Amino acid sequence: MNVFKLFKNKTVVVTGHTGFKGSWLSLWLSLLGAKVIGISKSVPTKPSNFQILNLKKKIIDKRVDLKDKKKLDKLFKLYKPDFVFHLAAQALVRKSYISPIETYNSNTIGTLNILESLRVLKKKCAVVLITSDKVYKNIETIKGYKENDVLGGKDPYSGSKVAAENIIASYLSSFFDGKKSKILICVARAGNVIGGGDWSSDRIIPDCVKSWSKNKIPEIRNPNSTRPWQHVLEAVAGYLVLGSNLFKNKKFHGQSFNFGPLSKKNYKVIELLKSIQLNWKDKKWYINKKNQNLFESKLLSLDVSKAKKYLKWRNILSFEEISKLTAEWYKNYYENKLNISHFSSKQIYFYEKCIKERLKIE
Repeated sequence: MNVFKLFKNKTVVVTGHTGFKGSWLSLWLSLLGAKVIGISKSVPTKPSNFQILNLKKKIIDKRVDLKDKKKLDKLFKLYKPDFVFHLAAQALVRKSYISPIETYNSNTIGTLNILESLRVLKKKCAVVLITSDKVYKNIETIKGYKENDVLGGKDPYSGSKVAAENIIASYLSSFFDGKKSKILICVARAGNVIGGGDWSSDRIIPDCVKSWSKNKIPEIRNPNSTRPWQHVLEAVAGYLVLGSNLFKNKKFHGQSFNFGPLSKKNYKVIELLKSIQLNWKDKKWYINKKNQNLFESKLLSLDVSKAKKYLKWRNILSFEEISKLTAEWYKNYYENKLNISHFSSKQIYFYEKCIKERLKIE
């Protein structure tokens, strides 16, 4: 596919490659023929999609804390990347209440050091910095948030991501002038992502899967919360499309793009679970009706018309397909763990076929 062929034989840095989205992105890039340099301080979960996919044999795996600027500078000078996808983060809202300092350090200082390391490069490099849909000041509106809407966060996680965006904006104006800079930067904001290989704590699908794997019934705390659910391959493909367009066209430098489902109907947590249940029989849960003390947004929606107009990109999977791909991945993992890397690659090839057929992208 032309939009992805650009990555063949290119050197690509992926931070957070041991995480959920980062591992899928690294696998896809390796299948596209890229030389992938993964940078993470640790493997964040057990089980781990990074380990399950056997990525250590497919990419260059570097264990570096992004707060260590000297080591980061050395890696950028050594590998001289053509692309950088920055996904490393403390990404859990509820954990941010427990560990706010860790959250801010990871999400702001990590981003700051990536930007500083980019300053040592003397070559063209397209950089996609992934933040979050939660950077928007949430007024609980049905209308989707646009890229130029006001930013703001009520919780430490959202606040740290807004702080990261402010850092990015200051570096764009101070050090990466669009007319002179060889470093081209975009920000990607994605809605809630689900799919196989996610074992993060305090997320609806991983929590349920971990309970089901032990023959336990999981607790659901906010069944009526709605999210712009999208499959991990939809989000990752959006990042790749953005990176490809940015590399080819400097006009995208300094811009932000939302990635999420086109449908104006956001599905509730309970609707997601019922859809998963259709593809994974006899799975049950119970709803905890006690009041929650911590703030958690009940309604989040993104306006993705900008990506559709300028990148010619949109999400293409139906809600039913998203839940089916997710359920089938976990079912396959628990039935045939040794085959999961091949199965994951098959899901990527299936998605590439969908792109060709539904978006007419060759």
